Amino acid sequence: MRKRDRFFLKVSIIMGSWKNHVRQGLQHRDHREKLPFVGVFTSLSQLEERFELRDEILADVQSQSLERHGVEVGGNATLLRLRLRESEHLVDKLSQTVSDLTTVLHLKEDEVQYWQSRVSQFHQEALTLAKGSNTLKEALSEYEFTIECQSKELAALRVDQQCLKEALADALREKERLLQRWMEEKIKEADRLNNYNITQARWQHLTKHLKKHLQKGVGKEHEPTPTNSSSDAAQSTSAIQRINNPTDMHSGLPDQCHISGPPQA
Repeated sequence: MRKRDRFFLKVSIIMGSWKNHVRQGLQHRDHREKLPFVGVFTSLSQLEERFELRDEILADVQSQSLERHGVEVGGNATLLRLRLRESEHLVDKLSQTVSDLTTVLHLKEDEVQYWQSRVSQFHQEALTLAKGSNTLKEALSEYEFTIECQSKELAALRVDQQCLKEALADALREKERLLQRWMEEKIKEADRLNNYNITQARWQHLTKHLKKHLQKGVGKEHEPTPTNSSSDAAQSTSAIQRINNPTDMHSGLPDQCHISGPPQA
């Protein structure tokens, strides 16, 4: 805090303490000098009012006596008239006060009736609000129960989701493994197919060569042959049988020569 702020803070504290001190001094003075004489001041004001009233009534009585008789009447008669006029004035004043109080009473009664109606209205509104509050409390309890059930269901669904994720990961790994095995098998099958095609080409070439050789041998049958012609014929016959039955030597090869698609995961 800066010096200026501290200075203003100290000044405000000093001013506040000074105001409190002055206020306490004025309250002490009123308690000592004013409160004991409140009743005296009230009585004095009432006596001054009565004195002024009597003075006016006395002057009025004296003027009326002079106008009627031309002479002043006795002190007792004047006093009686004074008291009579004062009593009449007090009666009028009291009547006016009673009338004012009656009017105020009627107003207060109307006000009381109004406030009673307001109280009954507020009571009815309070009952309605209490019913609404009970309804809202019941709805709130139902919502809390529903939220609790949904929270439990959500937790169960999250567990199921985690299990499904793990199962999906396992299925993906299994798929990759099966795909790798399928690719390896297809590569081996392609190698076997290539070897089979190569073998078939070799056998076709050999078949053509043997057929040519056989045709040459058949053409020479009508010619005189040496003593080993029977052995050459037997060799040609066995070679033709092997050419006509090439599958006996390649029974282990696959029947289909095409590559199928990958297995479904």
